[in-house]
Amino acid sequence: MRQKRITAFFCALLLLMLTACGAGAGKGETEKSTNISDSLTWKSAMELQYADKFAVDYYEGGYGLISLQDGGRFLVVPEGKEAPEDLPEDVVPVFQPVENIYLVASAVMDMFVSLDALDTVRFSGLKQDSWYIEEAKAAMEAGDILYAGQYAAPDYEQILAEGCDLAVENTMIYHTPEVKEQLEKFNIPVLVDYSSYEVNPLGRTEWVKLYGLLLGKEEEAKEAFDSEAAAFSSIQEAAGEGQTVAFFYITANGEANVRRTSDYLPKMIEMAGGTYVFEELGEDDTVSSTITMQMEEFYAAAKDADYIIYNSTIDGELSSVEELFGKSPLLENFKAVQEGRVYCTTKNLYQSSMELGTMISDIHKMLTGEEEGLTYLYRLE
Repeated sequence: MRQKRITAFFCALLLLMLTACGAGAGKGETEKSTNISDSLTWKSAMELQYADKFAVDYYEGGYGLISLQDGGRFLVVPEGKEAPEDLPEDVVPVFQPVENIYLVASAVMDMFVSLDALDTVRFSGLKQDSWYIEEAKAAMEAGDILYAGQYAAPDYEQILAEGCDLAVENTMIYHTPEVKEQLEKFNIPVLVDYSSYEVNPLGRTEWVKLYGLLLGKEEEAKEAFDSEAAAFSSIQEAAGEGQTVAFFYITANGEANVRRTSDYLPKMIEMAGGTYVFEELGEDDTVSSTITMQMEEFYAAAKDADYIIYNSTIDGELSSVEELFGKSPLLENFKAVQEGRVYCTTKNLYQSSMELGTMISDIHKMLTGEEEGLTYLYRLE
C-alpha cells in the first residue's frame, strides 16, 4: 500500500511538471467541482451545522473528499482500495488506515482523545510537559507518542523511519513553507487545521467530524459533537445577563492583545450571556484572530468593563491581582479590578477544543456569581 502511495505521489509530481499549472484555490475557498475523477460517483455532502472552514463530499465506494479553507483537497481512500489515476493535481490521496500521525496542531489532540484514536498519533509537535491533556502526557510518558520537533524544525529522519501517514499542522506552518514542501516531497500529506478560525465555537468543535472521517470513526465523531452541542444549548437557555467582559493579555512590549469581535471567544462570551467589550473590532474576513493595541487605547475602551479575563495561555497563569498590576499600572483603575471581578484562564484553555461547552459554562457561572466548580477560570485576589 505504501508503494502505491509513493507511485501516486510521483505521478502527481510528474503531471505537475508537465502541465506547469498555477496554484490552487485561495483562502476561504472550500467549494470546488465535485467531479474529480471519471471513476468516482458523487453521492452526498457532509452535513455541517456550524463549521465553514472545511467541506466534505462523499463518493460511492466509501471515498471522501475533504476541501479546506486554504484550498487544500484530500481524497480519503478506503482500506484495500486505490486512488483514481485521473485525480486533479491538487487532490492529495490519504490512504486508510491513517497511522503514525505527526500532530502539530495542539487543538486537535483533544478531538483524537474524544474519538478514542490516540493510538493513531505517533509524533507530537509539543514536548510532554507542554501538554495539558492528561491522555497525551501519559502516552508520551509511556513512549507511545514521540516528540518529533516543532512545526519549524521536524525530525524528518524519525518521522520517515516509522512511516508517517499524515502531518496535521496549524497555520504557523505557513511561516516556514519550506517545511510543508519538504514533508510533501517525502510523500507525507500535510493537512492544515483551521478549526480555531471558526467564528462559532461549535464550528470549531465540529472539526471532529473531519478527523472522524479520516480515521474511520464518523459515528464516534457525531456522538462527540452532538454531546457538546447539547451542552451549548442548555447554556444558551440559561443565558441573558448582558454584562460586559474584556478578554486580553499583556505582551512583552506592554501592549494589550485582544480578540477580534468576530473571533470564537467573544462569541463564547455572548453565548454565556455576556457582552464582549469591543463591539466592532477588526474585519470579519481577516486571517488573524487577535489585535494588539497600545495600553492607553485599551484602557479607554475597556476600563468600564464589568469583568476582565486575563488570557494566561501565552505567558502563564497569574497568582494575584498584584501580579497583574506588574504588567501595567493602568489596570488598577479598571472598574472590574476595583469591584473584584478579575479572572484568569488556566493554561490548558486552547488545548481543550472538545470542552467549549464547559468553558462557556464557566463564563456563565462567573457572570452569575456561581463560581463553584469552575474548570477553566479562576478569580484573582
